[in-house]
Amino acid sequence: MGTFKWPVTVSTLDGQRSADIEATVDTGSLYCAMPARLLRGLGIEPERKSRMRLADGRLVDVELGPAYIAINGERAPMLVSFSEDGAPILLGALALECLRLSVDPEAQRLIPNPEIPLY
Repeated sequence: MGTFKWPVTVSTLDGQRSADIEATVDTGSLYCAMPARLLRGLGIEPERKSRMRLADGRLVDVELGPAYIAINGERAPMLVSFSEDGAPILLGALALECLRLSVDPEAQRLIPNPEIPLY
């Protein structure tokens, strides 16, 4: 599947600070990934570290922290990966599932999918 960009809002869990960003839809990524500078600038801090395998096969330790991800007015809390400056902002599979969205790769869009069960 090719990738495409989609508007996303990331915010603190209390909703006090947020940023509108454009993320690359990446169903091959589990978590959303955003620059650490952006997340920390909003007041989002890492809560844990996890070892993950990148697309190029490398194993890296990444920091994860809690945030709300919102698309088209729907939002869900999730762990976000703190990435390096310049790394692509990724919208991962967990966010898509939690927001009950499916990918239409031909039209390069996200579409609501009511068949995805609520958690």
